[in-house]
Amino acid sequence: MSDEQPGPVTPTAHLSPTARERALRLAVDDIERHAAALGWDAPVFVFALVRTAGAIASAPSLAQELPPEAVSAAQEDPEHLTSIEQDGLPEASTIEELLGQLAWPEEVDGAAIVVERMVVPPEAERDMPEDSQAAVEYLMSHPDRQDVRMAAGVLRTGESWCALRSRSHDFDDAVAGSPDAVPGLVEALRATFA
Repeated sequence: MSDEQPGPVTPTAHLSPTARERALRLAVDDIERHAAALGWDAPVFVFALVRTAGAIASAPSLAQELPPEAVSAAQEDPEHLTSIEQDGLPEASTIEELLGQLAWPEEVDGAAIVVERMVVPPEAERDMPEDSQAAVEYLMSHPDRQDVRMAAGVLRTGESWCALRSRSHDFDDAVAGSPDAVPGLVEALRATFA
């Protein structure tokens, strides 16, 4: 468990995103839908994000491996991103420890992570037992508990996007998002590029 709780979700419809912000948002939203298709109670997923056009220019045979719609999108938008799921993640007891062990080569333009968390109202934490096993049981049975899937992505250039889905509203059109919905997760991802 982590202390990371989603921050306020700020509507951004009135803002005009840059091409990079739009590409990141599409990539993170796609990653979240991928995780949703696998169901709840999933492990942590980490993805490298690369500009599709640049990856194809470096390795033209990659165009044969990518879905045709990704190749077309890259031809239309040089900022289009392809996500690459990372296997063999290092062992870690916390998300912060996991991300603290990651570093990316220059060819990687960004990174994303998907985690699930239990969220309870702050007042529920007052009565939480100190014993870790008892605390987990308390949280699991709390009537105001919400299970939330958080997908966060950052680009090496600083842009970020977060997508949040609640188990109680598990529909693609009920996914909320903003650049800073989960600020601690965004900062931990940015640190992997330091």
